[in-house]
Amino acid sequence: MGNMNLASRAKASRRKALMIRYIGHIHELVRYPVKSMAGIPMQSALLGWHGLQGDRRFAFRRLNDTSSFPWLSASRLPELLLYQPVGIDESSEEPTPTHVRTPEGVTLKLGSEELDLNISEKFGSAVELMNFKHGIFDEASVSVINLATISAIGSEVGQDLDTRRFRANIVIASEATDPFLEDGWIGSRLVFGNTEDGPTVSVALRDLRCVMINLDPDTSKSDSRVMKSVIRLNENYAGAYGTVTRTGQLSVGQSVSLITENPV
Repeated sequence: MGNMNLASRAKASRRKALMIRYIGHIHELVRYPVKSMAGIPMQSALLGWHGLQGDRRFAFRRLNDTSSFPWLSASRLPELLLYQPVGIDESSEEPTPTHVRTPEGVTLKLGSEELDLNISEKFGSAVELMNFKHGIFDEASVSVINLATISAIGSEVGQDLDTRRFRANIVIASEATDPFLEDGWIGSRLVFGNTEDGPTVSVALRDLRCVMINLDPDTSKSDSRVMKSVIRLNENYAGAYGTVTRTGQLSVGQSVSLITENPV
């Protein structure tokens, strides 16, 4: 009995050491089925162990590249952003597009030789589509960013920046209007909806940005002021990466809370 009481007190102590604070709500959910192609906004999505279902499950490999990162991205072919995955493969375990609409408005089957050739010709070198069961990610399976961060960068640039530039899975509208709050989330957990059993993401590291944020998602034209502003404002970090620690359903408008270990 004494041991049980000790265990109960220890468990209660651990609970007290956790600080749970409401920070805002989900403003946007987006999955990107094909690396560097346009995303698909959703009202709800299942957060699985490997990120949002159907996210970054495909990527084009540069056949003549033998480096450790042979994937074709919009940093090498900006026009890739203008390719839009469409359709849903009903036979797939995850939401998988069946076709891709090219910038010229032609719809080609995903995985077809025609699509490979179309992109290869624009890139100037051969590529082939690869399919990854658990996705292909730069750092971690979930990316998040706060609207206030995007707003601050836009103010520095002098324009209203589209959230799509930052290619986050989860865009959060926080109650606080301070930019770069994500930096303070590192080492904590984001819980969505019910704080007892809602889906949870452990925030692992800051998102170090590349030239892709310079690219307009509607035109693929580059504006170097965007990345330069992020460098000036926050050492080129904007947003954060995380790993899933509890799966579940996400939805736009769902509450977001931050769980932090409270030193005792």
